[in-house]
Amino acid sequence: MPPHPGNDVALYVHWPYCARICPYCDFNVVRDRGRTEEQAALADAIVSDLEAQAALTGPRRLASIFFGGGTPSLMDPDDVARVIARAQTLFEPRGPTEITLEANPTDAEAGRFAALADAGINRLSMGVQALDDAALTMLGRNHSAAEARRAVALAARAFPRLSIDLIYARPGQTIGGWRAELTEALDLGFEHVSPYQLTIEPATAFGRAFARGTLVPPDEDAAAELYETTQSVLEAAGFDAYEVSNHARGEAARSAHNLHVWRGGDYVGVGPGAHGRLTLDGVRTATVARRSIIDYLSGVAVADPWSERDGQSPVEAAEERILLGLRTVEGVALTDLEALDLTPETGRFADLLADGFLVRQGDRIAATATGRPLLDAVLKALLT
Repeated sequence: MPPHPGNDVALYVHWPYCARICPYCDFNVVRDRGRTEEQAALADAIVSDLEAQAALTGPRRLASIFFGGGTPSLMDPDDVARVIARAQTLFEPRGPTEITLEANPTDAEAGRFAALADAGINRLSMGVQALDDAALTMLGRNHSAAEARRAVALAARAFPRLSIDLIYARPGQTIGGWRAELTEALDLGFEHVSPYQLTIEPATAFGRAFARGTLVPPDEDAAAELYETTQSVLEAAGFDAYEVSNHARGEAARSAHNLHVWRGGDYVGVGPGAHGRLTLDGVRTATVARRSIIDYLSGVAVADPWSERDGQSPVEAAEERILLGLRTVEGVALTDLEALDLTPETGRFADLLADGFLVRQGDRIAATATGRPLLDAVLKALLT
């Protein structure tokens, strides 16, 4: 039985600045050139927003902290330390706190990594994305494969926990090439890997190229075979797929922050465009911060940082719980289905169990190895 998040709260900090905007990225990001004063003001606003949201939630225990973006490794380490220290005074840590920060290989300087570690970061998530120079160029990355290898080695010395991201199902990618690339990556010494299938988002440069016909990703069958290759190579190397796109070398290497979110825990979101989930006056509430940096700064100044603050109905909360929970090997409790009037003995739920896409494990349900690569279709069938 996985632990319930209970009254614990996690913190997500969105730092929107990037040295370069990747052509596949649809996150809330901006170029960081010439924005020094704005970045200092944003760090101040993030702390103020955190304080205001802590006043709303009341006393809670701190589950984890995650700096995402954007490229938060570009953040001033002193500001990183300030956010961490304030979070740990506003929310009592429930124990040793996992504090993750996302980084790019181009930011791999010994002094910067040491300063971030001194600031309190104890888990680094490195956006390697590929170990093939042609693929990195196609993905719009501003580092080489050799730089990525050096950066991971440097990070492994600076941080006790290390994760890397990789992108597969790239145009022209072969099964043999991906298997070799994954095998090479396994020699880098990380404890956690997030392999993501390349998704073409319409509002990105890749989305526009796809619409023009100049970008052709692998077809559905090839993408499925690349997915299966990912699973088999990582499993053979001792990495368990504890979530659809996350593999860890043992339970201790799993991301505590991500698990907290997937288990339905509350989390504070600060920074432009950051999402949050808070229980306010007994109601599960979805929050979205203002996306524009200027709008966010002005919103925080007048205690109005959110563009959206929506209380979820029991049905909406249950649907979100299933959408997140079925991504993990833990699945969801049958009690999470009560608001949806779903029972495993009848209807579409029973059909998905009988067809082997879902499995019942005591008082929980989970997606099977057959169901996980088809999870979008499984969820649509279950929730429609």
